[in-house]
Order: sequence, then C-alpha cells, then structure tokens
Amino acid sequence: MATASGVSTPLQLPSTRRVGGCCSRPGSPAPGKNAFPRRAAAGSPAGTFFVKRDSVYKGQSCHQFLPLKQSGRLQAAVLPVTPPLLDDEEKRKQMCEDYGFKQIGEQLPDNVTLKDVMDSLPKEVFEIDDLKSWTSVLISVTSYALGIFLISKAPWYLLPLAWAWTGTAVTGFFVIGHDCAHKSFSRNKLVEDIVGTLAFLPLIYPYEPWRFKHDRHHAKTNIPNELPRVKISLASVLAFMAIGWPLIILKSGIAGWFKFWFMPWMMSTFTMVHHTAPHIPFKTSEEWNAAQAQLNGTVHCDYPRWIEILCHDINVHVPHHISPRIPSYNLRAAYDSIKQNWGKYINEASWNWRLMKTILTKCHVYDKDRYYVPFDEVAPEESQPIKFLKKVMPDYA
Repeated sequence: MATASGVSTPLQLPSTRRVGGCCSRPGSPAPGKNAFPRRAAAGSPAGTFFVKRDSVYKGQSCHQFLPLKQSGRLQAAVLPVTPPLLDDEEKRKQMCEDYGFKQIGEQLPDNVTLKDVMDSLPKEVFEIDDLKSWTSVLISVTSYALGIFLISKAPWYLLPLAWAWTGTAVTGFFVIGHDCAHKSFSRNKLVEDIVGTLAFLPLIYPYEPWRFKHDRHHAKTNIPNELPRVKISLASVLAFMAIGWPLIILKSGIAGWFKFWFMPWMMSTFTMVHHTAPHIPFKTSEEWNAAQAQLNGTVHCDYPRWIEILCHDINVHVPHHISPRIPSYNLRAAYDSIKQNWGKYINEASWNWRLMKTILTKCHVYDKDRYYVPFDEVAPEESQPIKFLKKVMPDYA
C-alpha cells in the first residue's frame, strides 16, 4: 500500500491475485527488479492500489497491470494518472492511424441522455414497412440458395468464393431473426416469433434463448460483470464432436465443415468490430451512462457493398444501439441523421487488416487505465498464438 506522503509499506499477496481483471496462478517466475514500483508521486491520492508499472504510448504516460504470478511480499506505489484517452484530439488521430479507424469520437458529455439522441432521429426511421421486411427475406433466401447451388457446381478452385458468398448470405438470416427479436420486422408478434425461429434454423441456433440473452446485451452494453454468458458443459461439447460433426460432414461434405466453422467466425467478427476496440472502455454499473455506452461504445464499420446488402446493413450499427426498434432497412437513414447531429462523437472505420489485427492481438484482458492489455503482456509464456498472429497478419489499413 502507498500513501500520498510517499511511504510504501509491504503488501502481502495471496496465492491467487487479480491482475488486470483476471486471476493469476502462483508458481510463475518473478518479474525483473526493474519492474517493481517506485515511491509514490507527490500529490497522489491515498489508498490501496494494484501493483503497476508505467509505460509510454506515443509520448504519453500510460499504466499497465504487471503480470505478477508469484507469491510473496511485494510493494505497490501510486503513479500519476494521465487524462482519459479520448480527451486529446492529436491522441485520437494517432490512435486512428495505429488501430485502423477513420474516426475515433470525442467523449459524449455526461449530461446528454439516450433520449436526447433518440429524439433527434426522424420519426420515419422507426416505421415498419412490411414490403421491405419481406424483401429482406427474399434476398436472404435467394442468395443462400444461390450459394448452395454454387457449392454443388463450382470447380474446386472456385469453392472458396462460393463458401464466402454462402457464409455471408446465411448471416442475412441471422439479421432477419435479429430484427424479429427486437420487434422491428412486423407489427404482428406471432409472425415475428415464427419468422425469427425459422431464420435461425440454418444457423442451428435456438432463437428464443438467444433473444433473451441479446436483450441483456443492449440493456447492459459494456458493463463487464452484467453481460450475458452462455454455459456449455464439457459433456455436451464432446457429444457434439463425437456425434454431430461426423453427421454434418457425411451429409454436407466440405460445405458442412465450412458452414459450422467459417460462418460463426464471420458473425463473431461482426460483433467484435462493433463493440471491441482499444479505446472503448467497460464501465461499472455505478459509472455507466447509457448514451455514452451506446453512442461512444459502438463502432460503425463499412464493408464491401455486396456484404452489406446480404447482411441487411447490420454493419450500420450505431443507430441500432441508439434504438433497437429501428428496422435494418432504415439504419442508413438513421445513421445519416446521427452523423449530422452527433458526428464528432461517432467511431467510424472501414474493414481493413490493421483493424482486424488490432482487435485480435490487442483487445484481450481489460485494464481500467489502458482499457485493454494483450495476452502476451499479461502471460508472455502462454501467448505464442498471439505472437504468431502479430507476425503473420497484414498491417495495412
């Protein structure tokens, strides 16, 4: 523990300690002596703090949890805290360059409410149009059927293109079910429940449990301890691998393998891009601000237009988090309004390799000061896959 007077006293660590939001195991080698903290800075507040060391990001002082894994007696000290990441315009521009973003928005003022943002939207973006809803179904059915046809007829060297088309097309079914879950597909709830359930069938995913889980995601966006969790037993995983996989491969061949590996990865990437970035913080329930979580905490990401059409513009994700009742075919009109009224607070990107590399190699363990710490800093001995990705993934935006 350290005090503002600069006097450090020994701190007895238990055998298992929280480090950067996770628990570390005892028995690992101790950090180097240069990693132990110094005396407290003058004027620092009194209190108990995690052991940290300072680092430098683009000339700015940052803090990082030490990957301490050994048991014993250590000393902790208070280090000066830098301003939040989003306060400095030059820092935001540098982060855009480093992370593959077009814009990283300013922090939304605390006195702005989610209702303020919703009230600025045109009323027509909330209107359900049955013709447009069923047109989205027709697009997904025909594009998916075309994909299956291409897989069955294409020569082997064109199969990757057929797989990519089919995987994207089936994501459109997810978006249709997603609109049904948010009551933005039809004015008839029974129709929404039937269409949502049928739309999730090609994904082999239960519609109703997902709907409850997803509603919680919207209500508790970026609150780490209140996000939905899915518990799957080891026995069910082993049973699926032993029984389900052979049946899938026997029935669908390589297309079945692709469908159950590549397509879930695609949808996971969509979700990761929308809410996972080095500058987006998690907040406790006490600190949480709905407008900041939904506007500042969501990323708009442009994709090639054919992907956006097959996925019904779900990549235009900011207005969807302002109000989930906006149908997918109205998301672009809503986003144009948000850009006009709240443009400087928006996070924007176009899909690029640097953005993907940032998400996959940096956004791992949450840290209150740095927001994210990569695995290879927390547990370098156990992070060979991360180091491999850093070496092989392209880094151009």
